[in-house]
Amino acid sequence: MALLAGNLVFDVLLALVDIDVLVDGAPFLDDESPTGALNVNLLHSMAFTLFVVTGVVFIVWFRRLRHNAGVWAADQQDRGPGWAVGGWFVPIGNLWIPRNVAADIWRASRMSPYAPDGPGELALLNGWWAAWVVSMVTDRIASLAFRRAESIDALISATWWQLASYGTDAVAAVLAILFVRRLTSMQHLKATGMISAAQ
Repeated sequence: MALLAGNLVFDVLLALVDIDVLVDGAPFLDDESPTGALNVNLLHSMAFTLFVVTGVVFIVWFRRLRHNAGVWAADQQDRGPGWAVGGWFVPIGNLWIPRNVAADIWRASRMSPYAPDGPGELALLNGWWAAWVVSMVTDRIASLAFRRAESIDALISATWWQLASYGTDAVAAVLAILFVRRLTSMQHLKATGMISAAQ
């Protein structure tokens, strides 16, 4: 959760850089701009490094929870444990495979694994996943737009896409923190016997 919070901080800082670009025409134009003291290249490098570390830790956590779900409701898991890791790396499939694995983990971790989903029960999962997918798509669009930009207007358009990516990534980070807390708590309660594992 601390790593996700760190990603949120970098989303805000990088969004401030983009806002500075859109308002003043360039980052750190003067010392009075919000990003005046920041080295933007260093900021991007640090943000990318934190993103990778967060991804690794998140996938390790995700894999452990999938293992637990297999103990409690193995027949309810549509994909094997390897998909908790591999699903993130399947081109295009990574837009839905990890979400489906997460939903199966969620169902196995609740009090009644075989009960139908309650109204809005998966809202947190779906909200996090939707924000994450939108963030990834807008980031990809921004990257392509920057590579193809040959005018000031094109650079401004790319910056808007990048700002949208940071905004949706920040939302995804907040929802991911809530999702991690909730699912970890559900599994902890079940593992410690407060919820019977065999229901």
